[in-house]
Amino acid sequence: MTTRLDDFRAYREKMNERIFEIDHLGIKRFFNLDTAAYREGALDAPTKELLGLVASAVLRCNDCIDYHLEQCVKAGWSDEELYDALNVALLVGGSIVIPHLRHAVETIDLLREE
Repeated sequence: MTTRLDDFRAYREKMNERIFEIDHLGIKRFFNLDTAAYREGALDAPTKELLGLVASAVLRCNDCIDYHLEQCVKAGWSDEELYDALNVALLVGGSIVIPHLRHAVETIDLLREE
């Protein structure tokens, strides 16, 4: 049985490949900048992923929430730590974040089932 996470991963991979086929310099630069932002630096990579999760929730991007949650789980963040970070997003973003909080909690559950 496939989950919405499986569908998300397949679609993301398919469309990223298609975007890279375009071979547009500005698009390639942006993708590279995004990748570079999450590398080790003054902040470690797991902390940067947690920051990405909070920003994604505040900006209300479920695809980004799923991506960063996947990275956060791989990095070893506990559910309690993820919930605490999502609480910060809720505080900053307000009640409009609640539907995305629901999405995030479901995603955490799906990732833990894997």
